[in-house]
Amino acid sequence: MNDRTPPRDVRMHGFAQRAEVGAVWRWIDAHARPLAEEAVELADAAGRVLAAPVIAPIDVPAFDRSAMDGYALVGTDTSGASEYNPLAFAVVGQAMPGHPYHGAVGAGSAVRIMTGAAIPAGTDAVVPAEYAQEHDGRVEIVQAVAPGKNVGLRGEDIRTGSEVLSPGRVLRPQDLGLLASLGLAHATVHRRPRVRLIVTGNEIVSPGEPKGAHQIYDANSPMLRALVARDGGVVESHRRLRDDAEALRAALLAPGADVVLVSGGSSVGSEDFAPRLIAELGELAIHGVAMRPSSPAGAGRVGEALVFLLPGNPVSCLCAYDFFAGRAIRLRGGRPAAWPHRTRTGVLARKIASAIGRVDYCRVRTSGDEVEPLAISGASILSSTTRADGFVVVPGESEGYAPGTTVTVYLYD
Repeated sequence: MNDRTPPRDVRMHGFAQRAEVGAVWRWIDAHARPLAEEAVELADAAGRVLAAPVIAPIDVPAFDRSAMDGYALVGTDTSGASEYNPLAFAVVGQAMPGHPYHGAVGAGSAVRIMTGAAIPAGTDAVVPAEYAQEHDGRVEIVQAVAPGKNVGLRGEDIRTGSEVLSPGRVLRPQDLGLLASLGLAHATVHRRPRVRLIVTGNEIVSPGEPKGAHQIYDANSPMLRALVARDGGVVESHRRLRDDAEALRAALLAPGADVVLVSGGSSVGSEDFAPRLIAELGELAIHGVAMRPSSPAGAGRVGEALVFLLPGNPVSCLCAYDFFAGRAIRLRGGRPAAWPHRTRTGVLARKIASAIGRVDYCRVRTSGDEVEPLAISGASILSSTTRADGFVVVPGESEGYAPGTTVTVYLYD
């Protein structure tokens, strides 16, 4: 029996209160647990997040090897060699990568050797080919080399039993090369979050289709797809819905998603069904946030999926995703919670006005060390984000920033 208090219907009533951004972050951090581990082939592991430490099963290199094409010999035997005093050695054999020289090399002898080949027994140095001339089974060298010169020692790169990569690392191409050098064919990574996109609105039309005079093209879907990919998620399904409560109910209840993003229908309008449905079907933990834009944003759960309410206005949608949904997707995929944006500092050319208790997301342009707030602040002016180089966040405890203040800019690129 369900004895929960029925959720308050905020449609056409407004928000009784708004949550602080920090409170939303704490809720996300408590509920966005990393997903299970899985083993993937190295060919598919680039950009995935390592879920377990990688312990080296072998030494790299696995044997002493030559770092040069040249001649392997005893380093102390080359003492005094120069252009004016070439020293001669008998060439007793050859060592190639994968085909070592199997005999032992005595004093006064040398082995022709190629880069990567095993250092023959009895030798401890390599004279580069440019300092040697071979004739009739003998080689004259004109440069002395100390013991160990031009030799890569066993395990000098990686030692057996050492931790070479740590959990939480986003695997780069060179990381895959390192794993392969250890003989590992798979990487243990976090499963990528499966993200469902639900875009609602009777007025929404897919790009490329004809639209009526009072309809608008769906700008949020391609933007959200790109953001989900940036944060390591995969789009599980993409559903464009009219303002229909039952269709939305079915989309929220369908299995298969780890995170659900609902774009539109998140505020207090008569056809904003999403908040009440989430509360009925699961938990609406937050609805209404003390920030500008994106104040109608919300978060909750339906079954095992985390659900985020993203306003339909494009800038608000982008802002709410970056502040909240993106954080959850990154955490579920084993990534850090922090924004992936590069940052730089600059000096404000004009003031940014805010209000105590509200976080502001202000789009800015940069020129040298100067930061210029964009005059347009409307939540539906998506072009403001393409004309901007990034954004500045005004925290809730501030009334804004005066001209000349040094601020941190989060860059869109």
